[in-house]
Amino acid sequence: MSIDTTKTQEAAAVPPPGAASPKKRVAQGHRRLLTRRDRLTLGLMAGVPTILHVTLVWVTALASIALAFTTWDGIGFDSITWVGLDNFKELFTNNPQFWPAVQHNVVWFVVLILIPTPLGLFLAVQLDKKIRFSRVYQTAFFLPVVVSLAVTGFVWQLVYNPDTGLINSIIGANRPGHYIDWIGDPNLNLWAVLVAACWRHTGYMMILYLAGLKGVDPSLREASSLDGANEWQTFKNVIFPTLRPTNTVVLVVTIIEALRAFDLVFVFNKGAQGTELLSILVTNNIIGESSRIGYGSAIAVVLLVISLAVIIPYLISTFRKERSA
Repeated sequence: MSIDTTKTQEAAAVPPPGAASPKKRVAQGHRRLLTRRDRLTLGLMAGVPTILHVTLVWVTALASIALAFTTWDGIGFDSITWVGLDNFKELFTNNPQFWPAVQHNVVWFVVLILIPTPLGLFLAVQLDKKIRFSRVYQTAFFLPVVVSLAVTGFVWQLVYNPDTGLINSIIGANRPGHYIDWIGDPNLNLWAVLVAACWRHTGYMMILYLAGLKGVDPSLREASSLDGANEWQTFKNVIFPTLRPTNTVVLVVTIIEALRAFDLVFVFNKGAQGTELLSILVTNNIIGESSRIGYGSAIAVVLLVISLAVIIPYLISTFRKERSA
């Protein structure tokens, strides 16, 4: 009986074939999964973009805020002079271009909300019906968003050309004495640029709304159809209310697009003769003929404050929804 007990204990002590010993398991548990080369590679991949982001975004933004309270011609740091709020006082009272630029930015926002946003929603609803060649249509409508704004400006310059432009050729305004200068006329150039901006912004809105429509529960549409609602009633009472988060994103994106508008206007006529924008004023004062970096930074700070006034409430509401969820 004692012999059997001893054999049983020895058999229990011996691990089964293929099983690792306890010492080996401990050793494997402490083995490093990343080599020194892997850690160096990951450090570079994460560190270099972080350094570039902090340097090019945060440091420059803080530097602009600090320079807004100074005068500086950009030649040597010894020429920086502290002036306090003088730049902002001059901006709000003695700059004849500032308030027209603010007005143009507001007009830019209103036009983007009223024209390309509903049009983008309409295109998204049609493409969500899974019609034939919907992928081709999506690509065609979204292509202007992918193309650089500078290229878009050059294309629309050809369209608006007084002599050989498409519009003047169609309406017969390309003859001497009948020219319509879409870019040079202060009463027309802002609206001409806005047409090009709407052409691009429509595709952007279409993609945002199309993504929102993909998240709508199909059972809601089925229940609506069973209740006898037609297509318009289903969209108005069922689908559109579920797009409230998408509408918030669209509103914020449109405001940001209206504030950062620069490329199209600069390509068209460099923001002169009725197309002044805040971004154009910043550029003209910082890198223009008379370099007034402090004054241009003050305009940039005003633009930053307006942007943050829109972005911060959106972020607060988003974080509250995430916490409640």
